[in-house]
Amino acid sequence: MDLWGSPSFSKALSFVVNVSLQKAFIMINSYDAFANLELKAWQKKMLRRPSLFDKLSKKLQTKFNSWIPEKVHRAITVTIKQMVRGVLFGAKYTTAHPLQNTDLLTREEAVRKKINIYRKTAAVEGGITGAGGILLGLADFPILLAIKIKLLFDIAVLYGFDVTDYKERVYLLHIFELAFSSAVYRKKVYLQMVNWDEQQKKLPEDINQFDWRNFQQEYRDYLDVAKMAQMIPLIGAPIGVLVNNRLIKKLGRTAINAYRMRLFDNALPAIK
Repeated sequence: MDLWGSPSFSKALSFVVNVSLQKAFIMINSYDAFANLELKAWQKKMLRRPSLFDKLSKKLQTKFNSWIPEKVHRAITVTIKQMVRGVLFGAKYTTAHPLQNTDLLTREEAVRKKINIYRKTAAVEGGITGAGGILLGLADFPILLAIKIKLLFDIAVLYGFDVTDYKERVYLLHIFELAFSSAVYRKKVYLQMVNWDEQQKKLPEDINQFDWRNFQQEYRDYLDVAKMAQMIPLIGAPIGVLVNNRLIKKLGRTAINAYRMRLFDNALPAIK
């Protein structure tokens, strides 16, 4: 008797396949619900009012920045603007096509693997530049910036977004801002990202209109202490490894929730 072609075997096989599909469906739906809960908690955090310590820290940093000559601010702004634009322009040609027709669980498994790869890369880079003192420490800034932007490009396509679209690259910059902004400025950036399908219709067609001054200042203020410590001989290498690893982890976590927000389209209203 041919067991493989028997009706009973076909029924059994059909039953096993259906059960497996049901289990997969339940697992995917459970993960979506879990991701949605994580997203809501993250959104509340983004809208949280800054603490007294946050406000005082921001005032001190603003005061410190006021002592820096305006021409220095302009020079730094132009430098970071050109660096980021260069990476944005180049990365779109070295990034894969958007991942389509895939469930959230599969997407985020791929995203987490990608984040871990970039964390290791950034940690090695931070250790090497940290071991080299001030000169190599200065080289860490543009290298790490390029690593972060490229990571965001890779995450965007894994969530199915087309980074050749200028407006998607603006969203990508907002993710970068959100990850490395002070608690005082964070809410403003977040609200620019809520309901992005509508927000992007208001964008100018030229990326030069982006607020590069606040972008560079918030990013620089966020990194100042850690990156200064990285230039200290002997301890610079381990600090570079630790700091770069954590920065990439933070950026990755922010990107995951920022793109979940786009997919779920359920942003919370602003706290009054």
